[in-house]
Amino acid sequence: MTPYITRALAQQIVDTVRDLCGQNVNFIDCSGTIFASTDESRIGTFHEIGREAAASGSVIEVRENDHFTGTQQGVNLPIYHNHKIIAVIGITGNPDDVQKYARLAERITRLLIREKELDAFNRTESEKKSYILRGLIDHEDIHPEYLRENLFRWNIDEKKSCQLLRLKIHSDNRPVLSASLDNAVSQLFKQLDCQLFTFVYPDEYLAVIEEAVFHRKRQFLMDFAQKYKDALWIAVGNPAFIHEIYDSAFSAEIALKSMPAGCSYVEAASLDLELILASINSRSKKAFLAKTLDKLSSEDLELLRIYFSCDMSLKKTCEETFLHKNTVQYRLNQIYKKCGCNPREFRDAVRLYLALKM
Repeated sequence: MTPYITRALAQQIVDTVRDLCGQNVNFIDCSGTIFASTDESRIGTFHEIGREAAASGSVIEVRENDHFTGTQQGVNLPIYHNHKIIAVIGITGNPDDVQKYARLAERITRLLIREKELDAFNRTESEKKSYILRGLIDHEDIHPEYLRENLFRWNIDEKKSCQLLRLKIHSDNRPVLSASLDNAVSQLFKQLDCQLFTFVYPDEYLAVIEEAVFHRKRQFLMDFAQKYKDALWIAVGNPAFIHEIYDSAFSAEIALKSMPAGCSYVEAASLDLELILASINSRSKKAFLAKTLDKLSSEDLELLRIYFSCDMSLKKTCEETFLHKNTVQYRLNQIYKKCGCNPREFRDAVRLYLALKM
């Protein structure tokens, strides 16, 4: 099929035709698979006459149900685009009643395809990159040929491992530094040879970098994060192939949320527990937090964070907080009384530590 026929467009076509004729309509690819349908149960099933109509290039009428595999009574019309058969439209019903809608269905399909082609042609390069990168990350339906064509043009090898970069702008710097920061980030992507990148309004840049390039230029990226530490954070996702870049995007997002205070750069490869906790559903998290942290104040939580960052050492915690040892012990005991978990005992400390990580 043409690169511009996505599943969403095919569904739009069959829905439009059904609104006109009142019958179920199937959009069948040239292999005989129903790509879209007004009867959801038929999507993905085999349509024997659809395949035959695509192979012969002729309209085929079926006057008996179940006479052919996956086929019902109706009219099956091949659809041509640029002198090539790209699909078959099947309209269910008595052929004498629905054949008048077949040619109309063909015209509707051609018009919608042409509209999509013009939209794609008129997209700027940055719009194409945004559409494809965000589509890959969000599992949106991008036609394989259109995707492959653009990846090839951007010199992105589908067989090479790559990683997603997330550059998150500090919210308080957004209005002031947007112009200068945008220029700096653009230069960064050139230095890293990132061909596929976009800006997500209002505060995030996304970019794909080859894993091999990343390893060569990691220090350059870290230096950039340090230079602009007052303006943004940088998170690097785990390696993945371009068609699975959503996995790298997810790990980068978790890395960003798990970034230690005062840091501006983090790699998902350095995470383990955080990625496991991210897979826990929200209901379970809420139940666990209710048993651990819900009764604690913000001051209690901050003390626990420092306490765990100091490997549960009272001496180091005192030095970090500028508090007397007795004061730290008293506050830890108060935490125990409030939530029932003793930060000084290993098992309870693990519970509190996990809760903080959530």
